[in-house]
Amino acid sequence: MSFKLLIIFFLIINHSYSQVKDNLSVAALELTKQEVTYEPGYFSIDYPNGDIPKDKGVCTDIIIRAYRLIGIDLQKDVHEDMTANFDKYPDNWGLTKPDKNIDHRRVPNLMTLFERKGIVKPITNKPEDYSPGDLVCWDLTGGILHIGIVVHKKSDDGLRYLIVHNIGAGQVMEDFLFNFEIIGHYRYKN
Repeated sequence: MSFKLLIIFFLIINHSYSQVKDNLSVAALELTKQEVTYEPGYFSIDYPNGDIPKDKGVCTDIIIRAYRLIGIDLQKDVHEDMTANFDKYPDNWGLTKPDKNIDHRRVPNLMTLFERKGIVKPITNKPEDYSPGDLVCWDLTGGILHIGIVVHKKSDDGLRYLIVHNIGAGQVMEDFLFNFEIIGHYRYKN
């Protein structure tokens, strides 16, 4: 009898985990319905839960907005962690203190947060190692970094999950996983 209960418990936990892990994927897909112009500029925004204009954004804004749709404020998470651990974050911009307006919109800062507070997953060339709700970062060459969300839709050949990202053409879903060198693979609070 206890073995059956253990199996039922495992199935319930597994189902709950699947539901949670798909929430970020569903949120990311919802964002592809909005028309957004690629805009990397600096904006003064509210804190917490601040956002740039809804019709503007870059790759990080998809991540920020998808998490916001599931109740997680990355602006707040990055700002609080940077305030407490400023020396742990990249010194790419010559800042002497955190900036709540832009820090969460920078791929290296999100990578640092995910490495510090999330789960670092292996970087492989095997599609089956990437699951809906995973975050993937790429080096587009020349030090230009990019980030996207693995979603629960598959490529035309059925071999890979697709990616929701904004590389300049708005918030889109594409077969993009292995287009560039992967430099980060994470899960964060999902």
